[in-house]
Amino acid sequence: MSRTSTAARSTGEGHELRRSLGLRDLVVYGLLFIAPMAPVGVFGTLDAKSHGAVALVYVVATVAMAFTAFSYAQMVRVVPQAGSVFAYARAALGREAGFVAGWMAMLDYLLIPAVAYLFSGIAMNSLVPEVSRWVWTALAVAVTTALNLWGVRAAARAGFLVLAMEVVVLLVFVVSALVVLGQDGAARGWWSPLSGDDTQGSFALSAVIGAVSVAVLSYLGFDAIATFAEEVTGGSQKVARALLFCLALAGVLFIAQTYLVALLEPTTSAQLAADPGKQGSAFYDAVDTSVGAWLHDLVAVSKAIGAAFAALAGQAAAGRLLFAMGRDRRLPRALARTDSGLPRVALLCAAVITLVAAVWAARRDDGMDRLVSVVDIGALTAFTLLHASVVGWFAVRRAGGPVSWWRHVAIPVLGAAITVAVIVEASGAAQAVGAGWLAIGLVVLVVQRGRRPTSPTERTERTERTERTERTE
Repeated sequence: MSRTSTAARSTGEGHELRRSLGLRDLVVYGLLFIAPMAPVGVFGTLDAKSHGAVALVYVVATVAMAFTAFSYAQMVRVVPQAGSVFAYARAALGREAGFVAGWMAMLDYLLIPAVAYLFSGIAMNSLVPEVSRWVWTALAVAVTTALNLWGVRAAARAGFLVLAMEVVVLLVFVVSALVVLGQDGAARGWWSPLSGDDTQGSFALSAVIGAVSVAVLSYLGFDAIATFAEEVTGGSQKVARALLFCLALAGVLFIAQTYLVALLEPTTSAQLAADPGKQGSAFYDAVDTSVGAWLHDLVAVSKAIGAAFAALAGQAAAGRLLFAMGRDRRLPRALARTDSGLPRVALLCAAVITLVAAVWAARRDDGMDRLVSVVDIGALTAFTLLHASVVGWFAVRRAGGPVSWWRHVAIPVLGAAITVAVIVEASGAAQAVGAGWLAIGLVVLVVQRGRRPTSPTERTERTERTERTERTE
């Protein structure tokens, strides 16, 4: 019996998802969650940290995240299940490790959409200040939740239109920047986005590496593609291709836009480092000064709409994760209920949690800072367990045939080293929240042990072990 058929059987008892997504749909979900213009908000911070070598930061960050994408591609081929890293760690490292991976990923998948909804609410409030930002935030949650409940294909179609809009706005920015550079020249040296602007001393590799620890956060969300593994037509190979393509395309877009805006930026990296208050608006300030306020407004509107649909993709991924953990009886069984092949209960649960977090943050002046400071640790911890799963499945268990030491050991070990390094570089508040969330998960795990009923997955595995034993005898 193939592993793919094993995974299919493990979804039994009426808890099955409908296969309706193609390669394009997967790429749309991945790019929506990442957002094609994700560097807009962090450009100034990265420029200051890297001494002006902001495009080089994204080159290095893309390579760094490629290790994680490669590990996802390895595991989704052999464990094509909706739980993503939860399913991978469970299969390769054991039930307890799988729960920890899913629990930590849950922190990421539930709070990143809340950040995106809040960003959308803030942007809309700036355009229509008569309506409070928490109202706009709640409205964004309601609209995108309705699309997700309508169906995965309907959400993908709407997401494609929004993604097309974001790409058009990005192309308008690129063309406008090239016209200005052709007419007026660059405000900085042509190679400075790759080598630094020399206003904070000579090129420093340590400064670039420090900035990379922030830049990799722009890529969080591409992994959501793996949560749709049970809804793809044509096999899990499509999921692997979509993961790698999405990361590569995002890397090209991020490098191109940061290179161009760095050339337009009249403020040096040293000035940005000395005035942190200017870092958040550095991208918009550069566009304002060099191109005009019209492009500033166009980018702002695009980001407002795009953020809401980034949250749509994140909410859909969160629903699939809750569904998979409910099906495995690691969370309440009701979460594994499906309606016409759609995990509506899990989606509604994810929407309610995200709504509460987003509206709470929208009603506080420091709400955005509080949310952003904690969303990353969960994903990075889950990524680390993902890399460990590759080693466990292929090199330790040798369940995937002959071992390739560079694909199954070297790459995941390097990938884990990168994610651990980023965790170490995270803020103290983020580390504290991550440790607290992990502690709660471990308590839940201890309580579940000894009294948890056997899940459908475990029954399937037990049956197959019995069948293999009988065939051997």
